[in-house]
Amino acid sequence: MKFTKMHGCGNDYVYVNCLREKVIDPSALAIAVSDRHFGIGSDGLILIKASDKADFMMDMYNADGSSSGMCGNGIRCVAKYVYDYGLTQEKEISIETGAGIKYLSLTTIDGKVTEVTVDMGNPITEPSLVPVKSQEDSVIDQPIHVGNKDYRITCVSMGNPHAIVFVEDTKNIEIEKIGPLFEHHEWFPQRTNTEFIHVIDRKNIELRVWERGSGETLACGTGACASVYACILNGLTEDEVKVKLLGGELTIRYDREKNRIFMTGPAVTVFEGELL
Repeated sequence: MKFTKMHGCGNDYVYVNCLREKVIDPSALAIAVSDRHFGIGSDGLILIKASDKADFMMDMYNADGSSSGMCGNGIRCVAKYVYDYGLTQEKEISIETGAGIKYLSLTTIDGKVTEVTVDMGNPITEPSLVPVKSQEDSVIDQPIHVGNKDYRITCVSMGNPHAIVFVEDTKNIEIEKIGPLFEHHEWFPQRTNTEFIHVIDRKNIELRVWERGSGETLACGTGACASVYACILNGLTEDEVKVKLLGGELTIRYDREKNRIFMTGPAVTVFEGELL
């Protein structure tokens, strides 16, 4: 099976062109290829497929084999793959995901995609749709008890659930300890991604993320979008924000008139190979 290793801000996945290759058990394959000692090494597996609704389809699996509806860094790399490998010549494309159809604009240099802007759609705060267990209309700056400590969270879905926690310092968080406690907390029936945010100023934030099914990753596109929207809901930032992640930087813009979030960031091909 031929594959391509790609990343967006260090959020790395193994990509398989299922227009040519056949994957019988994607969950098992995701676990195998994601292993950084015995496999290729990645945060998960992304399959590129044909779609009868859009130009292409993205089918995504986390490192533990669980499926996920959407990945902001991953979808930028899908766009780079289909353009760089000649599957399309268009610079405005649509990709079907588990969170609906997303529309992407490609920036190229010397015939290769370097940056992609994604219309990430409408942010969702209705608890039943995030999902998060709450009797309120939304979960904004609400207290939660996790691991014998009290936190305050804002919950947003960008096609997958996010719990945003504002902190004074992201560097010294024991994310390996508290990340799993948030992920498996009883409030989140489908588990959750958790973003720990330090607001630098009204146009810049720092972010560390614990992703459900993958652990800490160097970046999370949907998490960056959810975090900026949480900042806006709490009156902490402007509508366009630079998000500094461990693996790089994303620009997130909220369009109030359309109630949509746009993400711009890099997409990088690392290497190609053949899995025996």
